Amino acid sequence: MVQALSTAISTAQQAPADLAAHAWISRVQASAPLVAQGPLSGLTFAVKDNIDVAGLPTTAACPAFAHLPQESATVVTRLQQAGAQVLGKTNLDQFACGLNGTRSPYGAVPNAFHPDYVSGGSSSGSAYVVATGQVDFALGTDTAGSGRVPAGLNNIVGLKPSKGLISTRGVLPAAQSADCVSIFARSVGLAAEVLAVAMGHDAKDPYSRVLRLLSRPFPEAFAFGVPDVLQFFGDALAEQAFARAVRQLQALGGRPVTVAYAPLAQAAALLYESALVAERYAAIRSFFDAHEKEVMEPVRSIIASGRQYSAADVFQAQAQLQSLGQQAHTMWTDIDVLLLPTAPTHYTIEQMQADPVALNRNLGTYTNFVNLLDYAALSVPSEIRPDGLPFGITLVGPCASDWQLAELGQRYHHATGMLQGALATPLPAPTTIPHIDTTPWSPA
Repeated sequence: MVQALSTAISTAQQAPADLAAHAWISRVQASAPLVAQGPLSGLTFAVKDNIDVAGLPTTAACPAFAHLPQESATVVTRLQQAGAQVLGKTNLDQFACGLNGTRSPYGAVPNAFHPDYVSGGSSSGSAYVVATGQVDFALGTDTAGSGRVPAGLNNIVGLKPSKGLISTRGVLPAAQSADCVSIFARSVGLAAEVLAVAMGHDAKDPYSRVLRLLSRPFPEAFAFGVPDVLQFFGDALAEQAFARAVRQLQALGGRPVTVAYAPLAQAAALLYESALVAERYAAIRSFFDAHEKEVMEPVRSIIASGRQYSAADVFQAQAQLQSLGQQAHTMWTDIDVLLLPTAPTHYTIEQMQADPVALNRNLGTYTNFVNLLDYAALSVPSEIRPDGLPFGITLVGPCASDWQLAELGQRYHHATGMLQGALATPLPAPTTIPHIDTTPWSPA
């Protein structure tokens, strides 16, 4: 079992090494042949356990669902062909249904800075092993914020690409039309390097698409949106940290513009509070109908709620989402990028388990709408709060703004002077973000 590194930021409390076990489900016993030459040669990565790796069980944190794939997911294969080595699979909220990291029979994944606090989810284990230095980067998935919330709560980068940019073939769906493979790293530069390899059209993925990423950085004097209504659920430290983040972005040349958050919040609510939740049920329908009692609460109730809706209900919800998307789209005429807290607060594992639905919903306050409205997003560390817990911000842009977000996000991250994850290691030198419309990387 891979153990957590003992080194930590002096202001943080490092989780005991044995808690690292909760982040790992299985490790590779016999590594695949390494590629001697490739853009990611020498790097190691971990894979969220709803993504197939040939020869390792895919459990989605549900032992009854476990099966042994013979073929790796497209994204895993691309990374291996580029020279990266898989070290193992990571724990998650069961069936990627949650934003907190406590919904797993393998145990709650602790926060990398304080073991009493949640790691965020559903890509909890992937964030933890990156933050604690056990791998160079990790793959997660993101439907409602699962690739961003754990990043914000663990002081690492969470890159949520435009939908369809990275193939989801070989990834167990959560809500297939909204699913993305996400990338965790301790620096924006490395996350961008991984994206450059991982992206590419896959004709065998029904939601894959050819996207021409915007190649120009945001202008030197750019406008960034700030919600007109901000909710931190009584967390004054988070509120103060976000105010400092606004000032930090201004120092980089940004001009804050107040934007209406209501259409975004209303779109976010549709994910679980409308017929759109039926897509979660559809994703594992045959297994769920046969093994419902093998699914843990509250995941079971959330997925089961999708049964109650008719096809007409789904079309009605989709039309409502389209309408809200039209309303929200007007903000892009006034701003280049949207600035949000990645998560509005921190919760302890005990608090989350006592009130798992409401507190989980709170963690998704600023994430749930992004995939529904076809945006790209990047979560970047912002500061370590006075209580020793991380605070992260998210930069959101229109579809295909991935390189633009990475360029600005890297500048922001380095301006903070932060250390990497939960390690006493300075950030590496900034890298050149590929602001060019290149053909996606492919092995020779």
